Amino acid sequence: MKVYLHSIGCRLNQSEMETLARQLLAAGHSIVADPTQAEKVVLNTCAVTAEAARDGRNLTRRFHRQNPQAEILLTGCYATIAPAQLAQVEGTGRIVPNRDKAALLQILDPQAPPDLPVYEQEPLLRAGAMGNTRAFVKVQDGCNNRCTFCVTTLARGQGQSRPLGDVVAEIQALSAAGYQEAVLTGVHLGSYGHDFGNRAGLKELIQAILAHTDIARLRLSSLEPWEIAAGFFDLWQDTRLLPHLHLPLQSGSDGVLRRMARRTSRADFRRLTTVARAAIPHLNLTTDLIVGFPGETEAEFGESLEFVREMAFSRLHVFPYSSRPGTVAARMAGHLPQAVKKERVARMIALGQELRQAFHAQFVGQVMDVLWETAVAANGEGLQWVGYTANYIRVQATGPLRLHNCITPTRLHTPHAEGMMGEVIELGG
Repeated sequence: MKVYLHSIGCRLNQSEMETLARQLLAAGHSIVADPTQAEKVVLNTCAVTAEAARDGRNLTRRFHRQNPQAEILLTGCYATIAPAQLAQVEGTGRIVPNRDKAALLQILDPQAPPDLPVYEQEPLLRAGAMGNTRAFVKVQDGCNNRCTFCVTTLARGQGQSRPLGDVVAEIQALSAAGYQEAVLTGVHLGSYGHDFGNRAGLKELIQAILAHTDIARLRLSSLEPWEIAAGFFDLWQDTRLLPHLHLPLQSGSDGVLRRMARRTSRADFRRLTTVARAAIPHLNLTTDLIVGFPGETEAEFGESLEFVREMAFSRLHVFPYSSRPGTVAARMAGHLPQAVKKERVARMIALGQELRQAFHAQFVGQVMDVLWETAVAANGEGLQWVGYTANYIRVQATGPLRLHNCITPTRLHTPHAEGMMGEVIELGG
């Protein structure tokens, strides 16, 4: 069976589709890169914004037009909270809510054994041949927080953690199969282990991975800026744990943060980042921001701009507030006109570009290890490769054919809009 997989939204969605790909490969099926070649299409949807939900509907129609014979299975958060709406979309086949997502292999192939050795080397190497150098590893799902703008709790339910031993075994298998980097993902990564009664669960999970696997690089995905265990940042004394933290701030105004029911404040966030930066050399700090939350005044938006500048984030993911049915914020007064939100988004993005350039400028002339992922072009000297430093600077440099999935010392030089140019010094791991 030929299957096309597509994911919208977060790293967790991407991780789930990577896992399904490995399962399908182990069961003897093929993953195709073009929906027109598929017998089955699986679309992992997102509901975090109205635009993401619209993307799910549009992609369903597009895949159906491109390949009317393929069955389209819809799963993910939008499929979970709005199945009746999706059922009306042309091309929709079966709808698989999040609670049944783990059974997608058996839904696609009822004859597939439930205990496939999905981390054997050969299927993973075939997956790696599609360009994977890092693997997204789902360690946790769901969230017990009640942020007023967020629909994820409705779609994903309460927090649930995977057993520590299962995560460690998966990452060691990924390392044995040739992956250089593992990225821990979850809806609320910092709550890992809380459902087991362990408030220091994430810290202990990281310690176990570093102690019992050979993975060359370990990275954390989005981490809420609270519930971080004492001594957490001491973990970065092991340089395999990469110096990049994505801490979603959402707003730099205390008033807006309270209306969002975020469990942080400017002062708390400032203290946290001060400790993190003192403990982690070359730390790259990135964040998410929602602009135009209900009732956000021009003064509150100004506070956000000022605080974002103070925090000197290297990258901002900026979203205009999107009202989601069923959330508290959707019922709040003071929803802002689209024109106001659009103008504020533009100002925040402009600040983000300024901060990114300032961050990159710090590393001109420095030598940093880069994991090379994709070749984007060729010239007379070789291929133009794109990869990432340990602290997640996107680097482009000329290199030989065999650079894919190698980690090499690289001298960084010219900053540009998306990252930096570099010069490969020597081939390595």
